[in-house]
Amino acid sequence: MKIKISADLLDGMVLALLAQNDYYGYALTQDMQAAIEISESTMYPVLRRLQKKGFLTTYDQPFQGRNRRYYQITEEGSKHLAAIKEIWSNYKYSLDQIFFGGRKEE
Repeated sequence: MKIKISADLLDGMVLALLAQNDYYGYALTQDMQAAIEISESTMYPVLRRLQKKGFLTTYDQPFQGRNRRYYQITEEGSKHLAAIKEIWSNYKYSLDQIFFGGRKEE
């Protein structure tokens, strides 16, 4: 069984990785695949959407005679990531209460 990942959570995961390091698309996809099932054909539209919203910027760097496009989080992207982390923390706590701790009766 697979749990579907929402676009907001996917955005947060991408931004979290980019907050640690700049990535080119293939390497970013590989690191994302360590946590979830995602294809390059899914990843690139996510990157374009985040860039269009101003959360990412890009730069090219030569590599073995070709250019690699690197993605870098912006200040706005860092703010958006902080908001996603806060929402995720509250959501995770609520789910953990149901799955592992139960809710106390009031």
